[in-house]
This record gives sequence, structure tokens and C-alpha cells, in this order.
Amino acid sequence: MTDLPTASGQNPGYVVGSKAEVQLMMKLDRFILIFSITLYLIGCAPPSQPATVPTHPSAIASPTDANRTPVPVGKEINSTTTALPGSPAPAARATPVATQDERGVTALIAASYQNHLEVARLLIEAGADVNVKDDSQQSAYLIPTADGYLELLKLTLRSGADVHSLDSYNGTGLIRAADRGHIEIIKELLETDIDIDHVNRLGWTALLEAIILGDGGPRHTEVVRLLVQASANVNLADNNGDMPLGHARQRGFNEIAAILESSGAR
Repeated sequence: MTDLPTASGQNPGYVVGSKAEVQLMMKLDRFILIFSITLYLIGCAPPSQPATVPTHPSAIASPTDANRTPVPVGKEINSTTTALPGSPAPAARATPVATQDERGVTALIAASYQNHLEVARLLIEAGADVNVKDDSQQSAYLIPTADGYLELLKLTLRSGADVHSLDSYNGTGLIRAADRGHIEIIKELLETDIDIDHVNRLGWTALLEAIILGDGGPRHTEVVRLLVQASANVNLADNNGDMPLGHARQRGFNEIAAILESSGAR
């Protein structure tokens, strides 16, 4: 290894190794920075100042505790599982990426709300589960279906996302995307085995939501076209017995009505 000179020729004392070692150090620094950001997002202390388990009568500090690493606080951490000095470690312990705050939010969910794609990727590589939900029934997979974060959605799908996962309205990601007119999200989800005719607790399918909650403009019209081309049931009524075609005509969505009529809608 060689010393790295400054522009003035003076040696600052830093040591540079092989190119691979330098790249590894850069990746490590980047990981620490990003991980610190994610912990900040969910209100946890950064790695340099870890939170510790509240004091428990059975966990009085001893001289051997000096070398022990404090355990981050989270829903899945229980102070009674902390190993006593000299005893075997517990069989299972929650990892930092699985820690949830008081709202059930993990670092991955927090990153997903903000569409921090690189942070999400690193957390997934570290073992974060894309299907874990917070208290509002949002997950790293469901969030991009509603917010239109295409690259994040693709990342979660590659990482084991359950496309049958449901939100607080008992709706699929497809219904959420149809409601908001996210064309590219719809295309991506239609490549999976998601249930195109799933009915949420409001009694609406993705097709019905695109019409009832849509504005009849180009985006929602294209969503209807995509759903119909993918064999969505155009005659599946809502809880009141009203058909998609009836909703389209009532709202004056003529182009959508024409798409439905050409597909046998009644």
C-alpha cells in the first residue's frame, strides 16, 4: 500500500490500498450514510448513537458489559431477550432493518414513502421485507402503486412483493393505480398474476375505480383501455348493481363508454 500525497506534495497520513479496497471503503461509507438517513426517517438514533433497551432490574451493568453492543429499540425488540454475560445469544433477534416505530413504520417503508430508491435497494439487500405493513396497512410494495413510483414498484416486484397484498380498503395495488390513473404502474402490474377483477370493500374493481374516481381524461381512459384489453370483466357491477358502462355514461365519459361498448358492456 502507498501513501497518498496532497496537491502540494505533502503526505497527509492517509493510506491507499488497491483499487478494490478503495471501492470497498467508498461503498461502506455510502452504506453508513444511507443507513443513517433511513434511521433518521423513522425517528431512530443514528448508528453512532444507538438507542438502548430501557434499564431492567435483571440487566444491571457489569464490568463485562463494556464490550457489549447496545440493542436498538423497536417493536420487535424485547429487553427480556437480552443475553446475560457469558450466556448463549438468543436464537432469534430482530435485525435493524426489521425494526418498527410506534406506527409500525420500518426504515424501508419510510424510504418508500419518500421514494428514496437507493436507500430502499440497500435496505432490501440487507434483508428488509417489502411486504411488511405499517399500522395504516401500507407496505413498500403498496406505496408505489398509489404514488406512481415506477422504479420502486419494479424493485419490490423483483424482491418478492406479494401482488395479492391488500390495503386498508381491501384493495389491490391494481385498484390503487387505476384510481389515480398511473398508466405505467398498471402496465407493470398486468404483467403479474394480480387479480384484475378483485373487489374492494367499497364494492369496486380496478375498472370501476378508474371510472368512478377518474376524471375521464386521457390517463384514466388509457387505464380503462389497458384493463379491458387484459380481459377485465366489463359487466361486473358495484354493490348497488350499477355497471361500469352506466357509470361512464352518467359522467359523460364518452370515449370510455365507447371502449366498454366495443367489449360487450351492457
